[in-house]
Amino acid sequence: MKDPRIQKLAENLVGYSVNVQPGENVLVEMIGSERDLVKAIVEEIGKAGGRAFVQLIDRSVLRSMLMTATEESLRTWAEIDLNRMKQMQGYIGIRAGENVNDLSDVPEEKMRLYNSLYSHPVHSEQRVKHTKWVVLRYPNSSMAQLANTSTEAFEDFYFNVCNLDYANMDKAQDPLAELMSNTDKVRITGPGTDISFSIKGIGAQKCSGHRNIPDGEVYSAPVRDSVNGTISYNTPTVYNGITFENIKLTFEQGKIIEATSNDTARLNDILDSDEGARYIGEFAIGFNPYILHPMKDILFDEKIAGSLHFTPGQAYEVTDNGNRSSIHWDLVLIQRPEYGGGEIYFDDRLIRKDGLFVIPELEALNPEHLK
Repeated sequence: MKDPRIQKLAENLVGYSVNVQPGENVLVEMIGSERDLVKAIVEEIGKAGGRAFVQLIDRSVLRSMLMTATEESLRTWAEIDLNRMKQMQGYIGIRAGENVNDLSDVPEEKMRLYNSLYSHPVHSEQRVKHTKWVVLRYPNSSMAQLANTSTEAFEDFYFNVCNLDYANMDKAQDPLAELMSNTDKVRITGPGTDISFSIKGIGAQKCSGHRNIPDGEVYSAPVRDSVNGTISYNTPTVYNGITFENIKLTFEQGKIIEATSNDTARLNDILDSDEGARYIGEFAIGFNPYILHPMKDILFDEKIAGSLHFTPGQAYEVTDNGNRSSIHWDLVLIQRPEYGGGEIYFDDRLIRKDGLFVIPELEALNPEHLK
């Protein structure tokens, strides 16, 4: 018997997030061994008159491929998959797998080549810019472990989050998107954090289930050379299979001039991937009411209620500050009281304190109004 929650999620992904139309090609990419959601998505694409194409990936096999990869093989791999992506109008990416650290021992140089020669052209340049896409996780025992819950409890949490009324959230985001589009100066304060920058003329983009599931953020980007000060992130993050904690970045005229963490050497290796990796490509405010604590999964963590993320690397085209990089690393700061609190100011006006919006036009984004 099919889980009705999976069927509802598939309907939402195909009908709402990607809005599949008759005759459209949609690539369904699954990393992991779970199949029920993939089958449900394929069926829904067919009902909508679209054409489903499926790629199944095993992360342990991907590790072997990366271990043996050469620059030539990566270029050929990218050429093949880029040609396929150019023929797609839609993309649904599902990320599962049993071990988030499967790629942790792939040499840094191999990962750098993979990110620059494969991921950047296929995903950052083609898929993100030229398809209707959505990316999500799948609730398995590995994710439950990261969330420190039982598998059953995590599944309940997952479907509450992913089957949220995103159409309602979309309307509630309008005032924040408008305010960000009309803001010049932003200042963020909190324990170990005092940073300021401009978002003037960059614009803002709502995120309400069309690109990520779960969702719940509005993002912009700083004027590239306007960032000054220090930010201390309080959320663990996994990058290329490595867990980083207590990341602290100091900026001068937009550039990261000092970076420390539990693994400062690896952190700086990543930030030295290319020139744009030491500049910020995204500033976003998160407010999903069901996501309260980090679980080392960025699709969830960047939407945490009362959080923000400030992202080294590639800017999105829709809020483009000109920064280009092979990386896009969403680093999260939670500002609710139990995480130390903090403030966000727009043009010297306090708009959020300790994770809650404090001006009337934004109060609809507080948790009690979104559940």
